[in-house]
Amino acid sequence: MNSKHYNINQLRIDLWNELKEKSSQITRIHFDDKEFDKQLDELNDVLQNLLSIEYYFSFPGSALVTSIIKAVKKRELKAVSNHVAEIVSLLVSDNYRTHPELLNEKLNGGGVSEGKKDKLSGSAKKNYFEVLYVEDMPVEDEAGLKNKIKKLINPQGSLTYDVVVQRSFQDALICLFFNYNIQAACIRYAPLHSSTNITKLIKPFIQNVLKIDLTNVTDADLGPLLGKYIHQFRPELDIYYITDTSLTHLEDSTLKAFRRIFYRMEDFQELHLTIISGIKERFETPFFSALTEYSKKPISVFHAMPISRGNSVFKSRWVSDFGNFYGRNVFLAETSATNGGLDSLLQPKGALKKTQEKAAKAFGAEHTFFVTNGTSTANKIVQQALIKPGEVVLVDRDCHKSHHYGLVLAGAFPAYLDSYPIEEYSMYGAVPLRVIKEKLIALAKAGRLDKVKMLLLTNCTFDGLVYNVEKVMEEVLAIKPDMVFLWDEAWFAFASFTYTYKQRTGMYVAQKLFHKYRSDEYKTKYKKHIAGLKPNEIPSMPDPEKVKIRVYATQSTHKTLSCFRQGSMIHIWDEEYSRRVADNFQEAYMTHTTTSANYQILASMDVGRRQVELEGYELVEKSIEMAMILRSTIHNHPKLNKYFHVLTVDDIIPKEYRECGQNEYYSLEEGWNRMEESWEKDEFVLDPTKITLSVGKAGITGDVFKNAYLMDRFNIQVNKTSRNTVLLMTNIGTTRGSVTFLINALLQIADELDESNRSLNKRESEISKKHIHSLINDVPPLPDFSYFHRSFQASPGVPGGNLREAFFLAYEEEMCEYVPLSECLGELKKNRELVSTSFVIPYPPGFPILVPGQVVSEEIIRFMIALDVKEIHGYRVELGLKVFTVEALNRKNTLSAMGAMHFNEVKPKTKK
Repeated sequence: MNSKHYNINQLRIDLWNELKEKSSQITRIHFDDKEFDKQLDELNDVLQNLLSIEYYFSFPGSALVTSIIKAVKKRELKAVSNHVAEIVSLLVSDNYRTHPELLNEKLNGGGVSEGKKDKLSGSAKKNYFEVLYVEDMPVEDEAGLKNKIKKLINPQGSLTYDVVVQRSFQDALICLFFNYNIQAACIRYAPLHSSTNITKLIKPFIQNVLKIDLTNVTDADLGPLLGKYIHQFRPELDIYYITDTSLTHLEDSTLKAFRRIFYRMEDFQELHLTIISGIKERFETPFFSALTEYSKKPISVFHAMPISRGNSVFKSRWVSDFGNFYGRNVFLAETSATNGGLDSLLQPKGALKKTQEKAAKAFGAEHTFFVTNGTSTANKIVQQALIKPGEVVLVDRDCHKSHHYGLVLAGAFPAYLDSYPIEEYSMYGAVPLRVIKEKLIALAKAGRLDKVKMLLLTNCTFDGLVYNVEKVMEEVLAIKPDMVFLWDEAWFAFASFTYTYKQRTGMYVAQKLFHKYRSDEYKTKYKKHIAGLKPNEIPSMPDPEKVKIRVYATQSTHKTLSCFRQGSMIHIWDEEYSRRVADNFQEAYMTHTTTSANYQILASMDVGRRQVELEGYELVEKSIEMAMILRSTIHNHPKLNKYFHVLTVDDIIPKEYRECGQNEYYSLEEGWNRMEESWEKDEFVLDPTKITLSVGKAGITGDVFKNAYLMDRFNIQVNKTSRNTVLLMTNIGTTRGSVTFLINALLQIADELDESNRSLNKRESEISKKHIHSLINDVPPLPDFSYFHRSFQASPGVPGGNLREAFFLAYEEEMCEYVPLSECLGELKKNRELVSTSFVIPYPPGFPILVPGQVVSEEIIRFMIALDVKEIHGYRVELGLKVFTVEALNRKNTLSAMGAMHFNEVKPKTKK
């Protein structure tokens, strides 16, 4: 079921703008004009559509729309036009959420004077929110409830709210998905089951609600079940239950969904105070507040850091401009102190401890640790904490370089996994589950499954490929029930705050599977599954008696949330953490964490957590909306699609990995395809906020388009490039204005390309077409990981290589030599084995095509020759490719063979 709008709020704003236009137009038409009745019908159609949506909002709300409908019937059209204009102004500007007093000023028939506007601009802002109240009550009681709440709200306080009453289970969940202003939910005992307000207009946007089966749910269970679903869809909200009956029959997991349960409540003051308390608790930022208070103190510094308090800067004749640029607060908050209300990141006991605990709750983790030098360090901490030398790690070869270096430091044996290639655009996709299982089975057959410790995958990838985390974990745990999972979610921190995305995050799935495997229902299913297996068939369900949920996620908070650069978090859900990992983790954390943690970064992570708990759902949904608008505009505009193409789901994900068969999120003919089913079932999905723009048809390479066009001319910063693409991304800071500016820049470039192409003569045109054809079609084939040389294999012919040994062997200069790239193919034809001494990382694509100890294949050399990038780490053009000498490899082979013989000699005999 499709719609011409991506989400309900986009549709809602468009309808209000349409109502504003039509209500203004009709005032200019006389009642007797034959056009009047047509315009009136259209006006009423818009109002009816709005009525079906505003039912789920307090402002403007269904009551206000109903009053407008009545005014239209009375032909009070001028008043209606003015009224609607005021409403649209409030909605578009969002002023009603910071100055809710404007609601009364504007909506009681009056406007706001310029003097009043000036006064408001200087007045203290309030935070307005709405509370979902679920009860089947008469309209008169609803008005009474609103009046009671209004009397309880402190007019001098910083928080104010209104209630949105919903009378059924379905309406409550619809309101939850539609209304960004909802911050708390109060469920009264036994609401109705089904909605009577669902129209054709809103159906495409409520598929998650409509698929919930309530057939066998009793009235008594409906309220608690609603609380459970609210917690599932919007876990950041405070949920309260008001009942007249005992809850002794309810499961603990259901009761835990509620922040508080009220019995036979007649006085709403306690509920009101609890609601306000819940909001304040989420608003609290322990470390940021402590740092703010510290900066206000008159402190004398007899310690390190002359820059602290700004004394060395603002008194200087030469660097005061530095201080003026940043302002005084950043220097007042710059300190090396861990007392005075502050805390130590290495051993937090106060404000930082509370801050990390609040972050853990927000992201659904058992434990969260802050890292101030990026996810590169977070990755190394996790690996060192969990992996012993010689243990095998399954890792996607095209992961971030920090993982490869972390494996070197840990002494792990990586078994590299190949992603499927997207050769037309010089990109890699993600690792199919089939490849992971084949590698595990090979290790099991070789008797090395016990050595496998971790599966390490990037989710989502640079280019927006997202794994089916639950499916991967389930099928891997069926083979290796104690597998540790490290999900590199560097680009996915925002995903926890909207339900569609959250289902594919490590922490959400860890919680889900933890409870699932302990249920009697699962244990019964597992027994049936095992009984139905054929001989030698591998189970696809984990053994509930053996399985352990051990999940780690590293996130670059600064990449997608409001946080200063290098702010990163490690989230942990590990059954074995306290018993087996905590001490090792602390040692690894100490190893890699600075003793001079940047307090500004830590404070920004604290504030970033506050923001996503209070407005994360809204901001993430809007960032997706911005991405969808950009995608559809480029797709639809004839001038833009002539030169540019946004890669679709079909372009990036092969059909075999798309169970639901969705090719793209948008088409001109059908509008928006809902992505909920794909995100629930498909092996891979595409994050629409990662927008890969193909520029090959423009005859421009990705690197030139990024730098010479977008950055140098328009000051537009983009993410990365491939040979013929640039990667754009929207985030919670992307505005409609910035999207419009980008589109206008692309239109200007398209105009210039048109003009340039018109001026080409016949020969120049042929050269241009040939160049475009080359950019689109003559792309170098992407090489897979070859294999580790036998000298560096953990076990002959078995996945896993001794990366650390190869890495440090290259420190012995006499063991290495350089072979010019132009001579490498000739050496391979002579049957010489070229073995890399180092990581070779071209940018783009930005991951190693060679690692220490890896055999250089013909495909890799041809790829390097065809590369037209300027930056290749680990390769020096003037010298060539650094490889181990033949003598070094022969010596290593001899030593390896001697070691194997020695191992066999001392290996104890097994007792019969």
